Amino acid sequence: MSDFDIETIRREVRAMDFVRGTPTEIAMWHEDMADSRANLVIEDMIPTPNDDAFFAMMLDEGVPPPLVSQILLRLLDHPDADRSLPVTPMGAH
Repeated sequence: MSDFDIETIRREVRAMDFVRGTPTEIAMWHEDMADSRANLVIEDMIPTPNDDAFFAMMLDEGVPPPLVSQILLRLLDHPDADRSLPVTPMGAH
């Protein structure tokens, strides 16, 4: 994907108001992410260490998967991104 500034994103995520996942939910999301990553590797779309660090940080912060997707779109300044999210697109960092 891109080189994310993990700590800057972490600060922005921590400032957001959302319902964080429970330990049980986070464990389930971790398993789901491991499955998704394995599928990417099979398709020869190997995530970079920075990609892995981004998703690991999202799990550490208890961010629900739908919000992770929205944050990612916002970081990439995608046209479908929710512009109301308090996340700075990567080009603006």
